[in-house]
This record gives sequence, structure tokens and C-alpha cells, in this order.
Amino acid sequence: MADLEDVQTVDLMSELLRRLKCAQKPDKRLIFIGPPGSGKGTQSPIVKDEYCLCHLSTGDMLRAAVASKTPLGLKAKEAMDKGALVTDELVVGIIDEAMNKPKCQKGFILDGFPRTVAQAEKLDEMLKKRGTGIDKVLNFAIDDSVLEERITGRWIHPSSGRSYHTKFAPPKTPGVDDITGEPLIQRKDDNAEVLRSRLAAFHTQTEPVIDYYAKKSVLTNIKAEKPPKEVTSEVQKALS
Repeated sequence: MADLEDVQTVDLMSELLRRLKCAQKPDKRLIFIGPPGSGKGTQSPIVKDEYCLCHLSTGDMLRAAVASKTPLGLKAKEAMDKGALVTDELVVGIIDEAMNKPKCQKGFILDGFPRTVAQAEKLDEMLKKRGTGIDKVLNFAIDDSVLEERITGRWIHPSSGRSYHTKFAPPKTPGVDDITGEPLIQRKDDNAEVLRSRLAAFHTQTEPVIDYYAKKSVLTNIKAEKPPKEVTSEVQKALS
């Protein structure tokens, strides 16, 4: 842990004020579901900051657990080294561990998990043991054809992560970053063929999860094809 004596006073005070403000916020345990390109990544930081939640991405959590050599992280590393899938129990255990961190005190946004009904059930069991449960599941619903246009037109500036779109947010000069003038790249996954196979997997695996939460009356469908600001308004309305 960083020595607090070495932290600038202004940073300490701003963190203290942030925590005092967060203490007034309601607890929220949320799941964002949606296919790649549906806008979950755009909305997550907005909701996270508004409600003082932590953003739990299973990929990031697994990497962090492996890097910090927690007992669960070592088990996950063992599975990964063998080329095996990390078990659902292990992933739920890592989520359970993450929930103990101060930044997750007011709740969380789960992104990319659960992908199957079995995972959703294991997550519910873990939360039940904590005396809590999922408050709201937002399903970012969008037509596959809209996603194809969104994703195949996406270009990235690798070193900064800035993203552009040939139709919706083009760079000033085609193929070049506005700020550095460096070339833009297209991720190898951002093509129609890869997208179609990812969407097929999403529909097969995840649509039963949407039904699972609908039956529990915690699901809200978000019209994710709208412009980002309108989607933000819909998300805020669903969570208020």
C-alpha cells in the first residue's frame, strides 16, 4: 500500500471528498449485457462515476488476480498455463474477492459475466451468501446489422486508445490520429467475419441469461442503437 505521507494533500482531500459524496449514494449491483459494439464500454464509466461503483471486467480481474498471486489467482494461472478454461467457481470466487475492496463498497458493474445461465446461478448463490443480490440487469439491445456498420468502421490509435469511426466519428485526415498524426489501425477482430461468429456465440450463450434475469424482474432493455447521449439518458432513467 502507498505511504499516505507521500500522497499530495490535494489528492488526499479530493479522494476524501469523493468518498464523502459516495457515502450518500444508494448501493447498486448491476450487470451490463450486450453484444460487442453495443456501447456497454461507453456507458460503464459514466454509471461507475455517477454511483461510485467499481467496474468488474472478468478478464481484467483474472489478470490482476494472477499478477498479485492470490490463492485464486494461482489456481487461475494453473488452468491458463494448461490451456484449460478457468472454471465458473473460480471466476465467481474472484468476483467475491473483488467485492471486499473499498472501491466496491457501494456496489459494482459486472461486464462480460455471466455469459451462461449456469454462471448466473453461481453468481446468485455467492451473492445470497453475502445477503445481497443483483439489483438491475441492463440489456443493450441492438440489431446485428447496426453492429456490423459500427464495428467494421472502427479505427484505433494504438498508443492512446483513441477511437475513430469512418462514418460516425471520422479523423480529420483519413487513417491518421488527429492529435499525433500517427497512423490508425483496425483491430484484427473488427471485421465482419469475426463479428458474425462472435454474435452467433453471443446469441446462443447469452440470450438464455437475458431470459433468466427477465423472469427475476430485474431486466431492463436499453435501445442501444440510439446516439450515446440518448442511451445515457435511458440508462439513467432505468437506474433512478
